[in-house]
Amino acid sequence: MEYVKLGRTGLEVSRICLGCMSYGFPDRGNHAWSIDEAESRPFIQRALEGGINFFDTANRYSLGSSEEILGRAIKDFTRRDEVVIATKVYGRMRPGPNGGGLSRKAIIREIDDSLQRLGTDYVDLYQIHRWDYGTPIEETLEALHDGDLHHDPASALFNACLAIRPGSCRVRTPWLDALCQHAEPGQPPLPRGRAGDVAALRGRRDRRHSLESASARAADARLGLHKHPY
Repeated sequence: MEYVKLGRTGLEVSRICLGCMSYGFPDRGNHAWSIDEAESRPFIQRALEGGINFFDTANRYSLGSSEEILGRAIKDFTRRDEVVIATKVYGRMRPGPNGGGLSRKAIIREIDDSLQRLGTDYVDLYQIHRWDYGTPIEETLEALHDGDLHHDPASALFNACLAIRPGSCRVRTPWLDALCQHAEPGQPPLPRGRAGDVAALRGRRDRRHSLESASARAADARLGLHKHPY
């Protein structure tokens, strides 16, 4: 396995990162196609055996069960200080006020919940999953700098934080569609081997994932989950 620096940080990560969106309980959240813990653990174990030390998840993935599965597997198969854990914040986790978004209150609540689900006292990379038009970017950045994390903030969609606080985004990653294999609208082409150096521009898909079940979409509508102001 080859290892590289993560963006402009000194953190060393495997060139391959294992994304954990597919790991979670199908009856939680809107990923009805996810695989449960028993099926997920062999993938994580094999990744570790192959030298992968970089794992990416999100609070929103299967409403937290992806983080739970990853956390238990890391505890059972390796040492916490030998891996790099990335997770994300923004997605609505519960109905009602402050149940999602990037306000200070939401971020502080969600990092605490993510740490509990992961079974750790810190995350190595905490990522903004979506842009929050209802929260000033200054509030988001201040909250991220106060959290239990090592590298922050990394936006999956925007490089606007660079204009607010130059140098604050030490890690910038493009948003890619894993199934359709295309970038977001307006994103510049990615140089081969340099994807981590290119910041994604505005744009996201308005259509829902084609593999989401009708029952999952209905549950989302009832709970008010996965709503965006744009």
